[in-house]
Amino acid sequence: MRLRFFADHCISNLVIQMLRDAGHEVLRLRDYIPTDSADSDVILKAQELDSILISLNGDFSDIVTYPPANYKGIIALQVRNHPEIIPPLMTRLRDYLSAHPDMDYYKGKLLLAEVHRIRVRE
Repeated sequence: MRLRFFADHCISNLVIQMLRDAGHEVLRLRDYIPTDSADSDVILKAQELDSILISLNGDFSDIVTYPPANYKGIIALQVRNHPEIIPPLMTRLRDYLSAHPDMDYYKGKLLLAEVHRIRVRE
């Protein structure tokens, strides 16, 4: 089963293409709302589109502001100003997504995707 992602404006074309190459559907923020939209509008649009939000924006990692239980899934890529880690990070993420191919698995979860691990917060 393929997953559906809503890519925040900060997600590079490389990440989008790697997800698409893995067979997933990726909707780009700029195709739906202005790129300078407030975070609350971004997460709302992801929910409206029945998508998992994928972002580099650290704000979405804040479980107080964005409690995972309220959303269909959030994936926060932990790049920390090191774009050279994107390929190995995406390899880890694609492997994780392959092991968990059901959209329902991601509901109520925040995934913090790092090169060496994927941390799940609920």
